[in-house]
Amino acid sequence: MKKENIIYIGIAVVVGLLAGYLIFGGNTETTTSDEHDHSAEIASGEMWTCSMHPQIMQPEPGSCPICGMDLIPADNGGEGLAVNQIKMTENAMVLAGVETVMVGSGVSGGDSVKISGKVAINQESDAVQSAYFDGRIESISINFEGEEVRKGQKLATIYAPALVSAQQELLTAGKLKESQPQLYKAVRNKLKLWKLSDAQIDQIESSGQVLENFPVYANVSGVVSEIMVEEGDYIKTGSPLVKVANLNSVWAIFDAYENQLSLFKEGQTLDVSTNSYPNETFTAKVSFVAPLLNKQTRTLEVRVELDNKNGMLKPGMFVQAEVEVANKRDGEALTIPESAVLWTGMRSLVYVQPNQNSSTFEMREVELGNLMNGSYVVNSGLQSGEMIVAKGTFTVDAAAQLQGKKSMMNQKGTAMQKGHEGHSEMGNGMKMEFSQEVASKFGDLLKVYLDLKDALVASNQDQTQKLAKNGAEIASEIKSLQMDDMGKSHITQLASQLKEIASKSDLEGQREAFVLLSQNMIQIGQQMKGLDAKLYVQHCPMANNDKGANWLSMEEEIRNPYYGDAMLTCGSVVGTID
Repeated sequence: MKKENIIYIGIAVVVGLLAGYLIFGGNTETTTSDEHDHSAEIASGEMWTCSMHPQIMQPEPGSCPICGMDLIPADNGGEGLAVNQIKMTENAMVLAGVETVMVGSGVSGGDSVKISGKVAINQESDAVQSAYFDGRIESISINFEGEEVRKGQKLATIYAPALVSAQQELLTAGKLKESQPQLYKAVRNKLKLWKLSDAQIDQIESSGQVLENFPVYANVSGVVSEIMVEEGDYIKTGSPLVKVANLNSVWAIFDAYENQLSLFKEGQTLDVSTNSYPNETFTAKVSFVAPLLNKQTRTLEVRVELDNKNGMLKPGMFVQAEVEVANKRDGEALTIPESAVLWTGMRSLVYVQPNQNSSTFEMREVELGNLMNGSYVVNSGLQSGEMIVAKGTFTVDAAAQLQGKKSMMNQKGTAMQKGHEGHSEMGNGMKMEFSQEVASKFGDLLKVYLDLKDALVASNQDQTQKLAKNGAEIASEIKSLQMDDMGKSHITQLASQLKEIASKSDLEGQREAFVLLSQNMIQIGQQMKGLDAKLYVQHCPMANNDKGANWLSMEEEIRNPYYGDAMLTCGSVVGTID
């Protein structure tokens, strides 16, 4: 029995060893191979990213923590790239809606320059009604500024002791005019010096009554622009009573920038338009070009005179004008779309595609001329035939920031700081300066924008229209304030984009226009100092026909304005503005 047991045990051990070899021995090489491959992967530094959220970077494959999609190998094509170059995947370019255009082709470089200004009272026809004698204002017959008056209309009544005495002298001299005609004539002339008409003097003489409260009549017809006295005021000879403006002719005053100085001269014809009458064009001639340049804003005043007999143009109304530009360059001027330019205050930047067959882009500083019909004239920095990013420029620059490359806000090309949960903090390398007045007004516009965003989240198209109209008015007010060419260009775009949203009654159209509005608000917000609160730059990869779109929010929590309840939390925070 013992020998049999030993034999059985021996057989069992042999069988067990054989089975173990067959089961585990064959996989030993595979396991070793897997471990080797994984180590090699880590050693190679290969990273994995999300095609929808390129800010996600992980050292191993898995799922995107934002959208759950499978991660894909990140492009390691950055080797050999200059610090001002960035390489994007084809998929990322499609999602970002990146479009390129050739410099000098595909863009019509127009032959006119647009400038903005305001309607003002023509001071040459602005009359001041003054007092011709000392006295006290007993009553005022005009009620408010803006009231129309006609020549000969009573404006006020004045108690004038000297005039009472002069009237008494007239009545006495009238009784002696047969015997002392010279005295009678002298008294009448004295009253005429106080601007009393012959009819008024005759009326006093025929009635035999002295007027204690003497009426003052308007010398001209027009609109009361300012009431300068109140009842009970004591006045002296020559004291102004009211200002009356004749609005049959008005001025339009424009601020032209230093680089536009050569475009204007007296007698030049301009086509003036206003948002109030989009289908009307007013022809005017330049009547005055200021001889002195404003040292702070680097602008000079250009004034034109407009016929306004129909009363369409109101003082304070915003207007635009176009001036024809003669191309003084040899050959065709190089032009690029306005959307291709990134502004940093002191610099103008574009992204050039050195090789059309490669998705590599290079940031380049350029010097720009006048803005003509949506395109800038290029003075230096680009050559004809070069390819530049015309759409999606901001997204390309954002990708450069995420990769630690040189960008509009990161001139040194160092990696950006990381905030909590890996969200990138926007840099503050912007150099553009806004006045306190502009910053304050932009704060009002920002509040309207955030309310507009919430209205889109709630899918409320009526409220969106109302807020966009309000925002357009504020943007137009900001546009009239003093700022440099770059700032005015972006604020002008804001006003235009808000008007476009206000003109659309369908939610889809409003959300489509909101894409560019948000992009512009982000660019200006990054340059504006003194914002009241921290802003989050948020991104939805599905919006804008799967091209992706950004927006600003005061809350870190995602509330998607492009889809509302349908995809309320779709998106992520891609940056912040402090």
